[in-house]
Amino acid sequence: MSSSTAAQVIRCKAAVAWEAGKPLVIEEVEVAAPQAMEVRLKILFTSLCHTDVYFWEAKGQTPLFPRIFGHEAGGIVESIGEGVTDLKPGDHVLPVFTGECKECRHCKSEESNMCDLLRINTDRGVMLNDGKSRFSINGQPIYHFVGTSTFSEYTVVHVGCVAKINLAAPLDKVCVLSCGISTGLGATLNVAKPKKGSTVAIFGLGAVGLAAAEGARIAGASRIIGVDLNAKRFDEAKKFGVTEFVNPKDHDKPVQEVIAEMTDGGVDRSVECTGSINAMISAFECVHDGWGVAVLVGVPNKDDAFKTHPMNILNEKTLKGTFFGNYKPRSDLPSVVERYMNKELELEKFITHEVPFSEINKAFEYMLRGDGLRCIIRMDA
Repeated sequence: MSSSTAAQVIRCKAAVAWEAGKPLVIEEVEVAAPQAMEVRLKILFTSLCHTDVYFWEAKGQTPLFPRIFGHEAGGIVESIGEGVTDLKPGDHVLPVFTGECKECRHCKSEESNMCDLLRINTDRGVMLNDGKSRFSINGQPIYHFVGTSTFSEYTVVHVGCVAKINLAAPLDKVCVLSCGISTGLGATLNVAKPKKGSTVAIFGLGAVGLAAAEGARIAGASRIIGVDLNAKRFDEAKKFGVTEFVNPKDHDKPVQEVIAEMTDGGVDRSVECTGSINAMISAFECVHDGWGVAVLVGVPNKDDAFKTHPMNILNEKTLKGTFFGNYKPRSDLPSVVERYMNKELELEKFITHEVPFSEINKAFEYMLRGDGLRCIIRMDA
């Protein structure tokens, strides 16, 4: 591998979504050379996240097709464009749907990871450099997705959206850190920041919620209360440190009251991972007055709004939000990978299926029927 390959177009296989909700089609695509501040990656493993499915279904947002989805992945730098200095061919990397330019006010702030230049943009299907796609089939452009498009054997990504990681880290495991798992983990560790021995409630026990629970386990929480409308998720959640469960359907009073009774006035921290307005209200109102902190992770519908009595805030409950677990992709993800390498963070339990690239549509089937957590797609199979 060398940067001299940067001048050449690569032909490879990619899973193309030609229209909303229709199975992806494995096609031969042309992947153009990386331009200034871009890198071309060979993707070895990718996984399916609910965000891919949501935009593939094109429910409630501007549809953009044909498109190559995918944004949770691990790969190797194949070639680099002009101006790229901190990556070289052969580096192992995680491409990320949001970025870190290292120049804007957000990137220079210790408090923010919401880069002005590279924060997530689900509507854009082209590269920032020239407003064009790097993918084509017989001259027809195929659109990018959130700047990553990892359902392709090769992809071109802005250098600010690529985290260089430990060469020894197994890409088939750490690839899940490039989206949902880091989002939940960071929501707990970086934003809620539970103290050792504290009580934590997690609303929503999907992959992101279980990652939030994993964060509470790592932080040494004494009680982790899982809240979900689907009781089938409770057994699996025990592996992630969840100690007690509440199904709101089992109670004739608001779940925040149930939790307050269980915890002598409320939990120390709560993390909401569903996007449901009712869950957001419950997550905020179930924390203890005086010191309780609630963190919102789930993305609501466009027109949603919620209300709570101002006394909840005056009584010193804190409500926070987070984006990608407050991790700066390039600066912080390498250390999250090291948590896995040190056996502090367990990733294997998040991976419930594996399929070859040729059967990528199976991964969609698993997710649509709620079967398992993460499905790894092996690109060379």
